[in-house]
Amino acid sequence: MRNTQDTQSIFELSKPGRRAARLPECDVPECSLRELLPAKMVADAPPALPELSEPAIVRHFVNLSTLNMSVDTHFYPLGSCTMKYNPKRNERAAAMPGFADLHPYQPEDTLQGMLQMLYEMQETLQEISGLDACSLQPAAGAHGELTALLVAAAYFRDIGEVRTKVLVPDNAHGTNPASAAMAGFESVTVKTTVDGFVDLSDLAAKLDDQVAVFMITNPSTLGLFEPNMRTVADEVHAHGGLIYLDGANMNAILGITRPGDWSPGKGGADMQHYNPHKTFSGPHGGGGPGAGPICVTKKLAPYLPVPVVVREARVARREALENDVKDNNSRPAPHDSQLFRYSLDFDQPKTIGRVRAFFGNVGVLLRAYAYIRTHGPDGLRRVSENAVLNANYLLSRVAHFLPVPQGRRCMHEFVASASQLKRDKNIAAMDIAKRLLDYGYHAPTVYFPLTVPEAMMIEPTESESKETLDAFTEVLFRITEEDADLLHDAPHTTAVSRPDEVRAARQPVLTYSAE
Repeated sequence: MRNTQDTQSIFELSKPGRRAARLPECDVPECSLRELLPAKMVADAPPALPELSEPAIVRHFVNLSTLNMSVDTHFYPLGSCTMKYNPKRNERAAAMPGFADLHPYQPEDTLQGMLQMLYEMQETLQEISGLDACSLQPAAGAHGELTALLVAAAYFRDIGEVRTKVLVPDNAHGTNPASAAMAGFESVTVKTTVDGFVDLSDLAAKLDDQVAVFMITNPSTLGLFEPNMRTVADEVHAHGGLIYLDGANMNAILGITRPGDWSPGKGGADMQHYNPHKTFSGPHGGGGPGAGPICVTKKLAPYLPVPVVVREARVARREALENDVKDNNSRPAPHDSQLFRYSLDFDQPKTIGRVRAFFGNVGVLLRAYAYIRTHGPDGLRRVSENAVLNANYLLSRVAHFLPVPQGRRCMHEFVASASQLKRDKNIAAMDIAKRLLDYGYHAPTVYFPLTVPEAMMIEPTESESKETLDAFTEVLFRITEEDADLLHDAPHTTAVSRPDEVRAARQPVLTYSAE
């Protein structure tokens, strides 16, 4: 039975005089805060904080935590934003004192382990993407998009070209046109075909010498790999533009194909971002934290944010150690840290400058590094193969009662449509999503992409078992057979059922009032 206090705020639970701890009487002469601090730093009254006992505080937050759905507690079929299980070994690695207790202002010689990890992360992301240079600084995927577009803008300024447009397919993530606008470009929509692919005739009509970048998500938000990617890249490059890959869906292609190789000879993607908290696991959701490293081609490298991590050989040390090994075969080969020194390089005259304080969300990068090193090259490929297998298995089981308009096969995710169900039974995608909560499943992304009516984007990831996918399918089918009125009022078992989401977005309540 649900506790009636679950829906009360901590302010509503407050009782005057309640305390979690009581301090002993002061045993030194007292003086007022106004004697110790400037008057402008002292408030006229103490803050209106809630007053509760320690048990009440603990129970309030623990009870709230049980209302959450997460990858640790539920199947999370959240399309577009990969929600895979986060291995706990990565958490332990990130919590090691040698990483967690560091401060970015420490001397570089005391940060060699951390800098080595970051350097190797740069090199690894470059290898996976097939691109030449990397910045780990951006703090999220959209931030990576913005950073890459600022790099593109700097590149065109440097070579004396004025380019004003960024082309974006109509099924792209909404952050793409927003990032383009923030970077000072005009966003121009390119149509997609009924099959969900780039409309080459519309692309050709909109390509001119004003196009700076074509942004594409591949695999797309429909879970489809663009079959004309080479043609798209070649056409954009022929007009002097750049290809930007939205890397949100890299979980489908790790170790299978590299964006930088998509157009041999002429080059594929020129820029891309990663969501390492998604593709390579890590805590994700609730607004953060995240990371959004970008990789770019050699000609764009001078414009990357500073600093970048560089490695210098300790030449004298290397020779001494190698000679020592030769003289005494029982000695192990010298460790990497004995042969190289790592440092932060700020000497990049064409850089766009910093885009993030310190060095970005290093804790997220560290978790991703642990994930990559755990799996290795072959393991990362298996990750993608299993993600694609799971998505296609789920598609094959769902398609007969929730049609998938584009494609009988998919990559890591697919987009089903409840449009026929809405016509026949007045059951909308939102009704299904809300009802899933009653069965203990987090809802998939709904109403995106906008090109699919009553869209339900579903991504099982490689983390889930066949049994979980089968159980989810059975629940989905059961919901489509339920009475429409029952679904219109769902969820029935949560503390809050259906808030007015439009009003909440337009008129958010950001302060608490006891009245």
